[in-house]
Amino acid sequence: MQLPNRHTIVIVIGALFFALLPIAANLTDQPYLLSLFSRILIYAIAAVSLDLLIGFGGLVSLGHAAYVGIGAYVVGIFYQHGFEAEPLLTWPFLIQGTDNALIVFPAAVIIAGIFALIFGALSLRTTGMHFIMITLAFAQMLYYFFISLGKYGGDDGLSLYSRVTLPGLDLADDLHFYYLCLIFLALFLVFTVRLSRSRFGLVLRGSKNNDRRLNALGIHSYRYKLACFVLAGAGAGLAGALLANQSEYVSPGLLHWTLSGELMVMVLLGGLGTLYGPVAGATLFLLLEEVLAMYTEHWMVIMGPILILVVIFAKHGVIGWLIGWRK
Repeated sequence: MQLPNRHTIVIVIGALFFALLPIAANLTDQPYLLSLFSRILIYAIAAVSLDLLIGFGGLVSLGHAAYVGIGAYVVGIFYQHGFEAEPLLTWPFLIQGTDNALIVFPAAVIIAGIFALIFGALSLRTTGMHFIMITLAFAQMLYYFFISLGKYGGDDGLSLYSRVTLPGLDLADDLHFYYLCLIFLALFLVFTVRLSRSRFGLVLRGSKNNDRRLNALGIHSYRYKLACFVLAGAGAGLAGALLANQSEYVSPGLLHWTLSGELMVMVLLGGLGTLYGPVAGATLFLLLEEVLAMYTEHWMVIMGPILILVVIFAKHGVIGWLIGWRK
């Protein structure tokens, strides 16, 4: 009988940890853990989507937070118009505001994907530092655009008076919302892992290693990169939609480049190009933030050396160190 390898063991332990955490929170009478780990799961979705972009496509983006913010604002705007009983759009089609998750979640994913398609189509015409800067520029343009929208709170943001509704679940219950986030993360991980092992994933890795040779073979990597950009943006939009419900608040800060930097740190901490790694990275990053913030507001001063040590001694991040990857 063949024993499971370390990779499988680590994944199973991680899955059991997140699945059984609500029971532990209930037994220890610490319900706030559900809220904290719901946030971790949401950030993990965004980090996995960024890892798909950087780890497999080699596309370093400093504007990934834009799609998180777009997903969050889609939920917030739909909710506000539904609460005030006024149409979201009257021309050319009548669109009513709503708090129905079956409408707002797909809308957040689709609209974030559309913006990623537009920005990606332009950004991918550049490479290297120019690509990084143009993705940052697009994100900052959206950031200042939402600041200027006084109808939706401007710089103060937009408050939701409750979470969206989903038939069969009470999302106002932190337990139900936690398991919804866990299911979305699991489904997104399965999708990205299968994608990375397909021909699509092979082309992305080939483009990352030697794009010129790939084009010489007759494979036009631009279309694959653009598809990857759209999928990553859509995944970030889903994370934004969940984040808006978790905090019941939406602000332009979700589109700021600093959030993109935090997501990149999560990817590096967990393991670049591993997909499972960003989940570990998001968990470690947010737990360290939670603990260190109790002692000092300058917790990033401590986080910096930790990141440097991980980059030097564990090039595949925490997940690579646990699994034992050496190459």
